[in-house]
Amino acid sequence: MKEIKVTCDSTCDLTKELYTSYGVEVIPLGVSLGDDFRRDGLDVTARQIFEYVDKTGQLPKTSAISVGEYMDAFGKLVDLGYQVLHISLSGDLSSSHQNACIAAESIGGVTVIDSRSLSTGSGHLVLLAVELARSGMGAEEIAEVLNEHKHRLDVSFVLQTLDYLHKGGRCSGVAAFGANLMKLRPEIEVVDGRMQVGRKYRGNLDRSVAAYIRGRLEGRTDIQTDRIFLTHSGVPEESVAKAISLIRELQPFEEIIETTAGCTISSHCGPNCLGVLFFRKT
Repeated sequence: MKEIKVTCDSTCDLTKELYTSYGVEVIPLGVSLGDDFRRDGLDVTARQIFEYVDKTGQLPKTSAISVGEYMDAFGKLVDLGYQVLHISLSGDLSSSHQNACIAAESIGGVTVIDSRSLSTGSGHLVLLAVELARSGMGAEEIAEVLNEHKHRLDVSFVLQTLDYLHKGGRCSGVAAFGANLMKLRPEIEVVDGRMQVGRKYRGNLDRSVAAYIRGRLEGRTDIQTDRIFLTHSGVPEESVAKAISLIRELQPFEEIIETTAGCTISSHCGPNCLGVLFFRKT
């Protein structure tokens, strides 16, 4: 049986240390700051995204991974003798998934999984795929497990501003102004591969984050408590520490992993966005 190599889109938002220790190859989406094309996670940071928006008043443009880029990445690994297992950003959020499927069919020896998620929701599947591969499971079996587990992902974020959604045409100016004026912090949930608005919280960063985390975790018995990601777009360390302390208070997670959102995710959610992402038991 061929050795399995797990690859993923840069939107999985795992840390460099996790990608390295798990041996995952990351394929970057594109980010254009005006006429300046960059690659997510390689030559542009979320902080640079926010600085660009503050300076120009315009959002950067993100672009899907092309068929050719996937073919290059997959082809090199297949030529080295690997069976490739790729986890993509939800097909409802980007054409990257479709492009990966086209490339996989052309190359052969590649299995593509639509995560039906984003950020470290997809990242959960990446780590699970590597762990299953290391246990000796084959690519088809792993794909079956991932396709079952992806429907158990609980993925959400709380936004601190609607300005980025407004600039991207996903929210009216009146709604954004009203929400900011009233200090409303909307929760964005990922359900069946699509984003939708959940609850709305009030108050400053720490207050709204605490209410959000309680809303996601408090009193629940359906949570798989082996691992949770706390993923954010540049939230201050003190606020992150408070969030982690509250998570520990509410649920007995064995592992709490902090990661920062990459450029693609950050360019849509804006600064100080924070989410908790985990598996449900069923």
